[in-house]
Amino acid sequence: MAVSVQGQQVTFLPPAGAAGLIGDTTDWRKRPPVPVTPGVPLTLTLPRGAWVEYAWVDAAGEAFADPDNPQKSLNPWWPYPRAAVVGEYARHPLWQLSDATQRGTSHRLSWDGEVFPGKRRVIVHTPHGYAGGPLPVYYVQDGVAFYRTGRLGEVMDRAVEAGLATGAALVFVEPVDRNIEYYLNDRYLDFLVQEVMPRVEGPLVQAESRGLWGASLGGLISLHLGRQHPELFSRVVSHSGAFIARPGARTEGGIIDTVTAGEWLLTQVQAQPPRHLRLSLDTGVLEWLTGPNRRMAALLSDLGLAHQYREYPSGHNWVTWREALPEAFLYMQGV
Repeated sequence: MAVSVQGQQVTFLPPAGAAGLIGDTTDWRKRPPVPVTPGVPLTLTLPRGAWVEYAWVDAAGEAFADPDNPQKSLNPWWPYPRAAVVGEYARHPLWQLSDATQRGTSHRLSWDGEVFPGKRRVIVHTPHGYAGGPLPVYYVQDGVAFYRTGRLGEVMDRAVEAGLATGAALVFVEPVDRNIEYYLNDRYLDFLVQEVMPRVEGPLVQAESRGLWGASLGGLISLHLGRQHPELFSRVVSHSGAFIARPGARTEGGIIDTVTAGEWLLTQVQAQPPRHLRLSLDTGVLEWLTGPNRRMAALLSDLGLAHQYREYPSGHNWVTWREALPEAFLYMQGV
């Protein structure tokens, strides 16, 4: 058996060739692997109800999937993560409902980018039966992942059909290079205003209000731009926001720094509280961004800003974010 669970004790059995364990408990590659010996069990204490993702690394540091665990994750970045559940990972009641019978309409747009080079793609999901009139419009970063993996459009359809929320226009914006576009890059606003909004607002929907929505770096850019522009945005949703960031911060290898850059955005929010925003923040408790998100939420509370904050017993992945979507949507659109 690859993994066994007793209470909060999770025992991993390293397979042949394993030299270390990586995953949510090591923030994947951000901390060193936990050393292991093949055939010698490794026991960790994890939160009750947690969903934990992991992989093995060999002596050369190459990651590989647990050959004895068929439970895959929703991790879209790598093929090797496997998952274990500490008891039962709770699902939101909205996910327990049947699929909506009255589904919204999805419109697909594409064009050649101007602010950033490359083919740009957007999916605009409007409520069932929408034939015009003012709607809240949410510009969602990492659009394809939110549309296909997170199923945010389906969340809206279910919530609206169940009478739990009013409808909105969800604009799923796909990046070309998310590290460049989302890492505190003010040019991303130029892209939204000059290229995305004119193709959405007017031709497809009438904007009553606007929001920004994203996960990780997408949550970072959403709060960064939303706080600065009350004339454009009144709502922000951030899942596991990458709030360890500073303009221009790079590692020695030239990679954006989300580990040691400090919490610059926290200082900006403290200096100029975005009182125009309604904010929804959440994070997993098995990730390196738990602390920064807790501190951001604490600051919002201290400032008396309209917000909600939730934590989930999982890591920096789509299991966490998909589970968080219903409460985020209901906070923004709930009746």
